[in-house]
Amino acid sequence: MAIPLKKITQAQYSDLLRIEESHFVDLKSSEISPASLTKTIAAFCNTSGGEIYVGIEEAESDEGAIRIWSGFPNQEAANAVFQVLEKMTPLANHYEAVFLEAEGANGLVLSLTTFKTQEILQASNGKTYVRRGAQNLPVDGEAALERLKYDKGIKTFEDQLTPASIEEVGNSMITLEFLLEIIPSSEPDQWLTKQRVYLDGKVTVAGVLLYSDQPQTILPKRSAIKILRYQTKNEGERDFLAFDPMTVEGPIYSLIFDAVDHCKKLIEDIKKLGPDGMEPIEYPEEALHEVVTNAVLHRDYSIPADVQIRIFDNRIEVESPGRLPGHVTIEKITKTQFARNPKLVRLVNKFKNPPNKDVGEGLRTTFEAMDKLRLKKPIISEKDDSVLVILRHESLGSPEQLVMEYLEKHDEISNSTGREITGIKSENTMKEVFYRLRDRNKLEQVPNRLGNKAAWRANQDIQVQTELTLGPTDPSES
Repeated sequence: MAIPLKKITQAQYSDLLRIEESHFVDLKSSEISPASLTKTIAAFCNTSGGEIYVGIEEAESDEGAIRIWSGFPNQEAANAVFQVLEKMTPLANHYEAVFLEAEGANGLVLSLTTFKTQEILQASNGKTYVRRGAQNLPVDGEAALERLKYDKGIKTFEDQLTPASIEEVGNSMITLEFLLEIIPSSEPDQWLTKQRVYLDGKVTVAGVLLYSDQPQTILPKRSAIKILRYQTKNEGERDFLAFDPMTVEGPIYSLIFDAVDHCKKLIEDIKKLGPDGMEPIEYPEEALHEVVTNAVLHRDYSIPADVQIRIFDNRIEVESPGRLPGHVTIEKITKTQFARNPKLVRLVNKFKNPPNKDVGEGLRTTFEAMDKLRLKKPIISEKDDSVLVILRHESLGSPEQLVMEYLEKHDEISNSTGREITGIKSENTMKEVFYRLRDRNKLEQVPNRLGNKAAWRANQDIQVQTELTLGPTDPSES
């Protein structure tokens, strides 16, 4: 396999020597043994993927640690690295490689981009590693390995057996209503056995979540949704809670719709300053619905925590227990499909008016819905044991555009009002917006208004000039 050679600029060369090691970046000496390098490769592939630069190392100097570019003398010198790389997975599709060459630099640096894999990779020593911060940590013990299997979606908690009785699920209201509407000719026990939610005479987690009227009594702390309303734009603190956290319970089908309905009612009461004064907040219902559906169907049910929906004055946060499964990454989340709980996804889709109508399209639909309302794209982030999706109520329009739209209907604008309509948090950043508009002759500061009373208005000279050019618009004035 031929590895491409890329010549980089002096600026790129300098940037690489300043790059910081992190959860996604590591630097290694070209003298590292290939076996030792597999620890880092396995750690990245078992976590979120990342970049490794082989040939950039740290050295001590009188001024402290410095970075040195000390690459391979030629491409053949890295052959041993590729030999161990190819052996790590059957298809060797867990990485991409390119050699980097810079004018005047010592040798070739090997840039390895590693990808999150669906399977668990081991280093050459037979051990499994994960990436945490800038470290490669060994996965020690059966419990830790089991946790990694759940994280990667290799093992799914939905097939675990529960203490629920077969009668509790087979004779539930939701099961009987579902069969009457969808498959009236089928008997409950026959249907549930065929769908493998009965195993060895016991009910699985998936069976309880789908067909029990009250899954929360059997699976406490991992089958409900908590809704919290914070009356602030800042971080959520107990002092800003509008009321005690609301708990939504029930089987998965009704759980999703009920949670979205509760959120809609809470959102309707939120007001935001706009060009016409205080206006109601508006989020696309399909965006909220898809985010909640994904949080419920694709969460890791082995983690004893409920899905949380936190409603702030300027955003909605939906946090789902469990890391992204399989090969899914933040960058690929709207372009790839992987069901951590395939049975849940498949069976809930059999209900009339299923919550997951377009299987695999959920978060892509969310992005499109936010864009239609001219709201900024959702923010998706992965924490140590959860995935967080944030729907922001911030317009796609630039701060300058929002200020000028406001002044079309108002005589002046203050710094606090500007921050309110643009979503900018910093007073100084808002000042810079006003200064940029002033420098373009769009705004001027209101005379004799200083300190907390300072304000800006549309440039009066521009308005006068426009009136002189166009003349009076009212016939009675001519």
